[in-house]
Amino acid sequence: MSNPISNYLGVHAAALPLREQRMQLIASNLSNADTPNYKAKDLDFQAALENAAARAAPLRTTNELHLTLQDATPRMFERDGVQPSLDGNTVDADTERAAYGRAALEYRASLSFIESKVRTMLTAITGQ
Repeated sequence: MSNPISNYLGVHAAALPLREQRMQLIASNLSNADTPNYKAKDLDFQAALENAAARAAPLRTTNELHLTLQDATPRMFERDGVQPSLDGNTVDADTERAAYGRAALEYRASLSFIESKVRTMLTAITGQ
């Protein structure tokens, strides 16, 4: 059974926690920029969002075995290094800062959309 609030908020209800998780991964990459043999990690956001949407509105089947949903955990992968380093670390601080800035902007956009939807709902409830 689907959640009416999640239905009202749309894809942004599923996107917000995924965006947060991606920002945490990027921050972890930045904090480990000097750690030998650390491999930069990222989240396949599109695949994770599609997976979350599939879980939110599953297809109806006549038998459980007809469809197998993919693993519910977001797909993380190691990002290739831009410039090789002698210690095996693949984190490029400039790339990570740019990725974090973009992820923060996307997070704020989803948050603003949810805020707007909640404000609209409150206006409908209170009539003001």
